[in-house]
Amino acid sequence: MLRLKPVFSLRVAVMATALSSLVPRIARAEDLVSYKFQSWQEDGGRIRVDAHYALVEKDLGLETKLKVTGLVDAIAGATPNGQPAPAGSDQVPLSQLTDRRKAWSADVSHQLRRSNLTLGYAQSRESDYISKGWSLNSLTDFNEKNTTLLVGYARVDDDITARFLPAPRIKTGDDVVIGVTQLINPRTSLTLNVTRGIADGYLSDPYKIIQKNTEILPGLFLPLTFPENRPERREKWIVFSGANLAFEKIKGALDTSYRFYRDDFGVQSHTLALEWFQSVGERLILRPSLRVYRQGSADFYRVSLNGSSIVPASSPTGQGPFYSADYRLSELETVNAGLKVIWTIVPERLLVDAAYERYTMRGRDSVTSASAYPDADVFTLGGRFTW
Repeated sequence: MLRLKPVFSLRVAVMATALSSLVPRIARAEDLVSYKFQSWQEDGGRIRVDAHYALVEKDLGLETKLKVTGLVDAIAGATPNGQPAPAGSDQVPLSQLTDRRKAWSADVSHQLRRSNLTLGYAQSRESDYISKGWSLNSLTDFNEKNTTLLVGYARVDDDITARFLPAPRIKTGDDVVIGVTQLINPRTSLTLNVTRGIADGYLSDPYKIIQKNTEILPGLFLPLTFPENRPERREKWIVFSGANLAFEKIKGALDTSYRFYRDDFGVQSHTLALEWFQSVGERLILRPSLRVYRQGSADFYRVSLNGSSIVPASSPTGQGPFYSADYRLSELETVNAGLKVIWTIVPERLLVDAAYERYTMRGRDSVTSASAYPDADVFTLGGRFTW
């Protein structure tokens, strides 16, 4: 049975914490608890993921803060396994999957005279995947607090025990980020971050296969399947730039960003994101958003091995030749468009939010079947209480 592996690593935990800070804080130097439910539902009854998040923040004195995040999600449905659509059909074969994940993360931040230091730890457990990681980040103010320098490091160690593997495998990842945020004026700020990451170990997906018409007897060919084989090392570079602009007269704000990604798998991508925060009265904020993502394919992406001289191995080796039919490594484009509503029920104490997003994915290589790419609806409900 194929299972999609939504890995909750330390980097994911750090990202979740950063995203939560985009919602306006309803009080400072106080404790808070928040909860969020999100449901990802792909069209055609494919993948559904229901996730529950909880966040607790506790001030430990005037300079120290503790944050603890918990996550429980359940995934079920069907997803492409890597085989091409059979002759006479445009539907790629699907495999059923089901899994449950429990994850948590914690970080402690301490404010020094000019710097804020944050130490974090995260852990995720699934039936066949365990991820552990830690991070250390610093934010240092310069130029009368108009300039902030970010320096961070994150390390993850993963254990993969999928039943298709002859023995458990490991994967490690190291990321370093350096960035700067500059306040241009009271209504405008600019951000530029550069990240370098290296992953080593088992980087293949144990539930993805690739097909090749193989000669069993002279003149007799059968469409046999083999596990994919990706390199055992990947280096990536990410450049992120963002701008925040406030428009006081119309009580609105624009959050826009561009992200460039490149790795030595051959994947190169561009992401443009736009969010508009519009106050409606004293207690309501509307946030329409748009995100467009476009990527090129990995150097070793193939729909199948038919017609190639590659002799696939019975298990991934991490050594060449490399091959994968995972549609997520193909040339593709995704679009997210949505609307979020934030309602302050009790000023400086209680707010709730609700959001809907429509997610679409399209292939751009004219080779991969269109049925491989999913479209989905994303529903989110949340609340935050401060005391």
